[in-house]
This record gives sequence, structure tokens and C-alpha cells, in this order.
Amino acid sequence: MTSTAGTNHAPRPVTPTPPLALELWDTIRLAAPMALTQLSQIAMMSTDLAFIGRLGGDAVAAAALAGTVYFVGSTFGMGLMSAVAPLAAQAFGAADAALVRRALRVGLWAGLLIALPIMLIALNGETILLALGQAPGVAHLAQHYLSGLAWGIAPMLWFLALRSFMGAVNRPEPVLWITLIAIPLNALLVYPLLYGHWGFPRLGLTGVGLATSLVNAGTFLAGFGIATFRPPFRDYRVLAQLGHVDWRLMRQLLILGAPISLSFLLEYGLFSAAAILMGLISTPALAAHQIALQITAILFMVPFGISMAATVRVGHAAGRSDATGIRRAGLMAMLLGLILAVLFTLGIVIARHDIVQLFLGAGISDAEATAALAATLLLVGTTFFITDALQTIAVGALRGIKDTRVPLLLAVLGYWLIGFPASYVLGLHTALGAVGIWIGLSIGTTIYAALLVVRFLRLTR
Repeated sequence: MTSTAGTNHAPRPVTPTPPLALELWDTIRLAAPMALTQLSQIAMMSTDLAFIGRLGGDAVAAAALAGTVYFVGSTFGMGLMSAVAPLAAQAFGAADAALVRRALRVGLWAGLLIALPIMLIALNGETILLALGQAPGVAHLAQHYLSGLAWGIAPMLWFLALRSFMGAVNRPEPVLWITLIAIPLNALLVYPLLYGHWGFPRLGLTGVGLATSLVNAGTFLAGFGIATFRPPFRDYRVLAQLGHVDWRLMRQLLILGAPISLSFLLEYGLFSAAAILMGLISTPALAAHQIALQITAILFMVPFGISMAATVRVGHAAGRSDATGIRRAGLMAMLLGLILAVLFTLGIVIARHDIVQLFLGAGISDAEATAALAATLLLVGTTFFITDALQTIAVGALRGIKDTRVPLLLAVLGYWLIGFPASYVLGLHTALGAVGIWIGLSIGTTIYAALLVVRFLRLTR
């Protein structure tokens, strides 16, 4: 795609639907850096937890509580930033450079506007946690962490908007390189600010949060610099009319992004509720659930990257009014995700006992029972891993055609009207126990994935 500074619509040839092999390759080429970016972000979070763990159990608990408050507050903003991708991708497919720029600009403005209330939530986290019955000492420590994190919310959301923009124009690689550089940079900031080394003040958990905020600011500035001055991004003139708020496009962003945010919360809430059910069974059951869920979260990053690629590929086809290309892009992404999910799941099943041991320290009580149960949950979760990959890719494909409200309703049905009741009944009212909770999660996720695929097939028929 080419564009000029003085035109709103870039010239483009009539683009035929790519053959299957080319579609698959283009999806892989787009999804790989996106998935690696997600894994890099997990590596950064793991680095923080490794440093915090040396402060003791209260600090770890405080970080977990702070992370919960931070995630709930920032989820709405992340949903809005995700909506930049379909807007920009369809504009790219239609060769409308001005609309690509407007999509990024409205995402940056939305990030600023939503960051302000999220910051208020973070800065009042201790009050919220105390109202929820948390221990005062741990809640106070959590507030220290949140006080540092709060200042990085806006640049974090802005970076997500840039990420959606770069992916939409088929250039996701800069975001990956920036994130990879941020991993050691984050460690170099956390270490002195947490412990007070190298002449820095000892700030404890506040220092960890502040380091994250500084890294967020750095990643945004790096991304914004690339988007402004480096080809091919500079052709979109992202600084043009940056001070203008496009309220009409902002409304479209809200219509698309709000259901995405609510869907994130529904899924997060389901796994949080499952953890509560596990806690009612036993402490080893809860620990085993957390281990299995952490492994699942790592696996999830690959289909999540494919999901973002599906949004872009489907959006491109929609922008050029290619009905066959829309269907083909979505189905090829789902096929790729299914193949990889099956391969990864087989690897997890074969090596599940060894993998579980990586998450268990020598001082863990009931370590043998926890390890055995976690390995069993990973075996039971084979269906869950595969259908979870399918649902996230199907959701991404539907976002590419700006369909977000019906998937939200399907999430309510699959997760909360079917999945959670099944987990509750099978886990607490049968002899299956913890295994029954995971069977319920698998049932809900499978039904949700099937409904999403049917929805995509009907819309693209």
C-alpha cells in the first residue's frame, strides 16, 4: 500500500483473493511476532514476580491483589485499544490512508480519556481492597505497588493502540523488538528501585510499579517515534491533526471496544470464580488449579497472537469487499490455531509431570498431592486447551468484520449460563471434585467456541 501526504485515499490495484497456501503463510507471518510479543510480556511480568518474591509472602500476596485491581481497571481500556485493529485493518484493506490515521488518533485519545478514571481506581486501591475484606497490612502494601503502576496506565494504553495500528498495516515487528528490549530494561529498573542499590532509594513495591510505568513510557515513546519517522508508518502522517478529537469515529470505537472489554471481564471472572470453587475443596486443589491455569495462560499466547492476526487479515478482506477472502482468512486462522493447539497439547500431556515440577518449590506443603492433581487437571484439560484456542481465534475473526456484541452475548451463555454452573455442580456436588470443575470449564468453552464458529460461518456465508 502506498500513500501520499496530500491524498485521503491511496491508490491500489484490484486485489484478488489469495490462494490457500498464501493466506496461511500471510497469517503465520503476521501472527508469529504478535504471539512472541505476548510471550515477552509474560516474561516481563515473571521477572517482576521473581524480584518481589524475595521480599516474602506478604509482598507476593500484595502484588497479586494489586494486579487484580489493576487488571480490572485497565480491562476496559485494553478492549478499546483492541478495537483500533479492525478499524485500521478495514481502512488499510480499502486503501484509505486517512482513515488508518484517524483510527490510530482516536485510539490515542480514547486511551487518554479512559486512563484518567483507571488511575483513580489504582490510586484508591487500598480503600477498595479494605472494602472487600482484605487484610489491612496486605492492602496497604498493594497500594504501594498500585501507586507506582498508576502513572504508566496512559502510555500502556497508547502503546496498545500503536500495536493495533502497526499490526493493521502488516508491520507488527517493531512492537516485538521494542518489547524484547523492554524485558532487560525492566529488570535493570526494578532491581535498584526495589532494593535501593546503585545509589537509588529503596522504594519497595512502589519502586516495582514505578519501574513498570517508566518502561511503559519508554515503549510508547519508542513506538511513537517509529510510527512517526520510519517507513512505511511515516506515510500515514500520524501527527496530522493529532489535537483533533474525532467524536464520530470515537463512537464507533466505543461500540466495538466496549463488548470486547466486557468479554475480557467475563472470561477473567470465570477463572477467578473457578479458583474460589477450588478453594472450597482444598488448598492443594487451589494450588493445582493455579499451576494448570498458569501453564494454560502461557499456551494461550500463541492462539491469542493468531487471533490478532485473524482480526487484521479478515479486516483487510472486508476493507476490499472480498467476501471469499473474509471467510478464507478466518477459517485458515482457525485451522492454524487448531493444528498448533493440538501439537502443544500433546506435548503438555506427555511432559505434564515434569512441567508441573517447575512450578513447585521445595517448601510447598502437600507438594506430592498438588503435583499429582495438577498433572491430572492438565490431562483433563486437553479439550479445554484446544477449544480455548479455537474460541479466541474465532472471536478475532469476528472482530475483523466488526462483530463484537453478539460474541459478548455468546460469552455470557457459554461461560456463565453453562460453564460455571457445570463446574459448580460437577466440582462440589459429585465425587469428581477439582476434576469436575475443569470438566465444567471445558464444557462451557467448547460450547462458546462452537457458537462462535457457527456465527462466523453464518455471517460469511
